[in-house]
Amino acid sequence: MRPRRLRRASPLRFQPWLPGAAWGDVMDTRPIGGRFRAVRRITTAVIWTILAIPVQSVLIRLPGRAKISFARTYHAVLCRLIGMKVQVVGSLSGVPSTLYVSNHSSWLDILVLGSVIDAAFVSKAEVGQWPGAGTVARLGRTIFVSRKRNHTGREAEEIQQRLATGDNVILFPEGTSNDGTRVLPFRSSFLAVAQNAQRVQPVSIVYDRLGGLPACRRDRPLFAWYGDMDIASHFWRIARRPGARATVLLHEPADPATFPDRKSLTAAASEVVAEGAALLRQNRPVEPLRLRPPGA
Repeated sequence: MRPRRLRRASPLRFQPWLPGAAWGDVMDTRPIGGRFRAVRRITTAVIWTILAIPVQSVLIRLPGRAKISFARTYHAVLCRLIGMKVQVVGSLSGVPSTLYVSNHSSWLDILVLGSVIDAAFVSKAEVGQWPGAGTVARLGRTIFVSRKRNHTGREAEEIQQRLATGDNVILFPEGTSNDGTRVLPFRSSFLAVAQNAQRVQPVSIVYDRLGGLPACRRDRPLFAWYGDMDIASHFWRIARRPGARATVLLHEPADPATFPDRKSLTAAASEVVAEGAALLRQNRPVEPLRLRPPGA
């Protein structure tokens, strides 16, 4: 007898459990599901800020370091509320009057570095005019600098006074933020106040995790805030995404007196920060780097 020919069954067709293109691919952005996460994060962040403002308003008028410690606590809690984990590699200087110099890609850098370092930020004067954010910045003892040449001497004197009283200062010598895929050369004019610091410590910060997975080049612009972006829409996009992580690499502090001038100090700090950030973006093991004086 001739064997019976088997008929080929039709291929199985799977349907998503929930209809709609937004739910078809679990690896794609879910515009509906992410909104609930964003609303929850933004709401809790606003409530925490409203509660923290009167507390800091009282502490900033009192002597002691309570206002500095509370500012760090505020930033740490805010990072947790918006889903940002912070990993620290290296150790803080521990010496009063330390000038921290870091790369800069986003307003998130303020929250991340503020949760790690007890220091005052140096920011452009326009931030002080922003509603809400300007109030928080002033309560955080931010030093505002303008781009007008006739004001630079007075503002540099204010930074020097802060360092002279033992305060730490965080400076972004790039002068602007960027897309997060590189570190712009540092401007030596920003380090003119380094001679008043006891130590200069370079810092590299990179956002290297998104949703528990290593962040790639495609993800960098999500964290970066530059150009004509507005902070509200940028915050909304970040708040919709799953948890992220920022890694702060604290390089070895150095005595600025060991450098012949501010240009050599600027070049050495820029090189160390850029090298550390490149290693972090490549998801490679990192360790603090040392500032190399000319001829070392």
